[in-house]
Amino acid sequence: QVQLVESGGGLVQPGGSLRLSCAASGRSLGVYAVAWFRQAPGKEREFVAGISRSGRSTYYADSVKGRLTISRDNAKNTVYLQMNNLQPEDTAVYYCAAVQSVIGPTTPRTYDYWGQGTQVTVSS
Repeated sequence: QVQLVESGGGLVQPGGSLRLSCAASGRSLGVYAVAWFRQAPGKEREFVAGISRSGRSTYYADSVKGRLTISRDNAKNTVYLQMNNLQPEDTAVYYCAAVQSVIGPTTPRTYDYWGQGTQVTVSS
């Protein structure tokens, strides 16, 4: 059983940056593929970015490609989401999720473990 805790959210102006962290405990995060999802009010959960177990492969939603970067440090049991050039459309609760496979899908229903989420608000 792995537990996930997100942190790093907050309020930023358009064009600003945030770095989200997903810290794991209970088990090594190195055996899991990890993805970031987000959910805005009244909307379905939306895939944002994913990373394979080794960190060698990453994949992104078209809406965030070039602005957001997912990475992992398995020695620190942490996955990151560097968010640059943020826009109001990025406002949502951001969740990290894990599945015990080498690479994860983009559909949230297949992920086994979820954090509680961290709020990101982009507004002037």
